[in-house]
Amino acid sequence: MSNKTFLNILIAGFFLLVIGFFIRVFSEGFKSDKNLSNNPKLVVGIVVDQMKYQYLTKYWDHYSEKGFKRLINQGFNAKSNHYGYSQTSTGPGHTTVATGTYPRVHGIIGNSWFDRKSKKSVYCVDDDQYETIGSSTKSGRKSPSKLLTTTLSDENRIATNFKGKTIGVAIKDRGSILSSGHTANAAYWFDSKEGSFISSTYYLKELPDWAKKFNETRVVDSYLKPWETYYDISTYTESGPDDNNYETNFRGEDRPVFPHNFKTKNKKTGKPFYGDLTSTPFGNSLVTDFSLQALESEKLGEDDMTDFLLIDYSSTDYVGHQFGTNSKEVQDTYIRLDKEIERLLNYFDKNIGKDEYTLFLSADHGVTNVPGFLKDNKIPVNYFNSNKWKKYIDDYIINLFGTSKIIMNISNQQIFLDSELISDLKLDFDLVKEKLINKMQAYPGIDEVYSSEQILNIKNDHFITLIRNGLNKNLSGDIIYTMMPNWTYYRKGSTHGTRFNHDTHVPLLLYGNGIKKGSTNRKTDVIDIAPTIASVLGINSPNASTGKVIFEAIDD
Repeated sequence: MSNKTFLNILIAGFFLLVIGFFIRVFSEGFKSDKNLSNNPKLVVGIVVDQMKYQYLTKYWDHYSEKGFKRLINQGFNAKSNHYGYSQTSTGPGHTTVATGTYPRVHGIIGNSWFDRKSKKSVYCVDDDQYETIGSSTKSGRKSPSKLLTTTLSDENRIATNFKGKTIGVAIKDRGSILSSGHTANAAYWFDSKEGSFISSTYYLKELPDWAKKFNETRVVDSYLKPWETYYDISTYTESGPDDNNYETNFRGEDRPVFPHNFKTKNKKTGKPFYGDLTSTPFGNSLVTDFSLQALESEKLGEDDMTDFLLIDYSSTDYVGHQFGTNSKEVQDTYIRLDKEIERLLNYFDKNIGKDEYTLFLSADHGVTNVPGFLKDNKIPVNYFNSNKWKKYIDDYIINLFGTSKIIMNISNQQIFLDSELISDLKLDFDLVKEKLINKMQAYPGIDEVYSSEQILNIKNDHFITLIRNGLNKNLSGDIIYTMMPNWTYYRKGSTHGTRFNHDTHVPLLLYGNGIKKGSTNRKTDVIDIAPTIASVLGINSPNASTGKVIFEAIDD
């Protein structure tokens, strides 16, 4: 072979490589363009109230292949997903999922909190500017006005020039409203006094005809039936005995045991106590019923503009509070919730299309174990008496300064001081704080006490960071205190609201269009949900989002 021939072969080879490179680049470009035009028709956001991650593994053998297992086996499972703040509760949790940032930024620092201006406690979604639609009660005087940032669904509404719809459904008003954001077409929640789904004039002038019809058909009454276990109770070996002293009775019951019957009615109205229904798995079934009716009637997912359906399953929380984490009731509730997830997925497959929707499932907080259960199993637990705690502080303040009115409020493990009164008494504000902090630290069960300034300035401390992320400088107290592990305010059932893993570790399951099959043990944060879904949709993350995209979950 001549040198010239060899040189020509090299040149030709080089050009073939260049052409191949550009073909690959352009094909990838076309592939990306195709992906961008293949957004899901529907995003379904499910938040399960009071669901710790362990409920997925603990009851695994009782789940079908078509509910939770389908989401895990065919979707993406973030196994170490946590809340990055303390004081975990429903309002902040739903808001954090929706906004991709912490309470210190989005402003929903609790279900309720003390307002310095009015000197009253305020509820996170109360708004007297608006009226109830769907019932004669005041339960609809609500709005998302206290939410300071946009949500994921807000950004989708903006991105689609408000052609993509957002509908929220829940038992709890705060679950529906705070998930749905400012621009939702509607948010619906359950009025337990009248047994109907209602809304607010913030969203609508009146209930749409389909919602009126749903209420009129009294679907709710079909669930006023005895609650028996879905499977034979003897197979529920993952939970403790049915008859124990850790649980609270339903109205009219002698003991909190299966089957649970609901025969008691309100003597004034003659109506059933629909609030009792919400403390059963049938409350979740009712939410599924209404959600699917909303999806069908509002024609969600029927065009190329991505719609949002945001569902909160609240009954898990009510059951957990009443019966505790190790109860047969909680186990049965999750077995039945698995059936609700299956029902949703089957409906979406049939009516939206298997590859036409994206779904995420998480929780607003976890849950602690029942104190009595811990004590009986030799795990340290102590009871914190709030009344004695307040008297301890009041007596000290009175003895030192002559009045307890220096303290305006004690709530959410925060103390609010009256700076004006302290000034009128010619006292030094910082000195008052210092003396009070020192006294508080000596009380049994109190772990640490900080001023708000200390919380802001202490760096590189995990637990301090959790506290800081849950505070807002304009809304939170002057002194913040924490309790030792397994010190609790309650004696029966379970609760939440601490900085410990049992409250912060929650599921994150991603599934469907744009989601890769797999899992990660890498620690993720609930604030990562919104930017991850935003990346799938190719839209902006919520305006104050601080979370990170979970890239290993995205199908590119």
